[in-house]
Amino acid sequence: MQGLAHIVNKNDLLTIGYSTLADRASDIKFLKDVKNLVVVQNPEKISLPDFAPDVSVFELNNRGVTKSRNTVLASTDTKYLLFGDDDISFDTDGIDAALTFLEQNLDISILLLQAVDESGKLRKHYPQSAHALKLTNSAKAATYELIVRVADIKAAGVDFDEEFGAGAKNYLGDEYIFIADALRAGLKGKFLPITIAVHPAESSGSIKNTREDIRARSKIFGRVFGIWAPIMRALFILKPPTKKFGFNKSLLFIIGK
Repeated sequence: MQGLAHIVNKNDLLTIGYSTLADRASDIKFLKDVKNLVVVQNPEKISLPDFAPDVSVFELNNRGVTKSRNTVLASTDTKYLLFGDDDISFDTDGIDAALTFLEQNLDISILLLQAVDESGKLRKHYPQSAHALKLTNSAKAATYELIVRVADIKAAGVDFDEEFGAGAKNYLGDEYIFIADALRAGLKGKFLPITIAVHPAESSGSIKNTREDIRARSKIFGRVFGIWAPIMRALFILKPPTKKFGFNKSLLFIIGK
């Protein structure tokens, strides 16, 4: 990405909307020169830290990360929104590059980027070149890798499915479903190999072999692909690395049990 401008003041352009639990709210690493918004899941009514006066804070009386993401989305009044968590550190150069791309490509409503772990290693296998987002290549998206054009998302009526995501019974897949709903609404998305965030290596998105994990992943495919879900689950199992759940659990995954 050459010729990208350095955006000095992003306050009118970008909101970083953080979702957190009350006992982790003090861990947030805020950036300057952007609007910062925090939604705290706080059913226990824990006392919150003293945030800076320019940080907008919303408290929810329940749990569920997608509930807080939807509050973030509804409360954002800037042109773009970047989703954050309490364990994320954002890269300002990456943000500048992403915003410049969006300013130059008005047809793109969702920009998917990449993240590294504490050691600087890419958190997963990312493509090496830019490409359009499709239902078949967006399943590994993480929320903190997403910048959205807020007006487009709101006009299309797209939000996060609160039946999925951390804190819900189906505790995975909310990002993928969000992208899928946006694409089906006619919006365009793009992946760029720009590093935007640092996130710890361990996460709930890592492949596990528990029955609950397999069931949750199966439901994601059902939500995105409907009647075509068994075929898409089978293709997922066959895609390298093919050793994922073991034979018996793979069969249950494919049929959606």
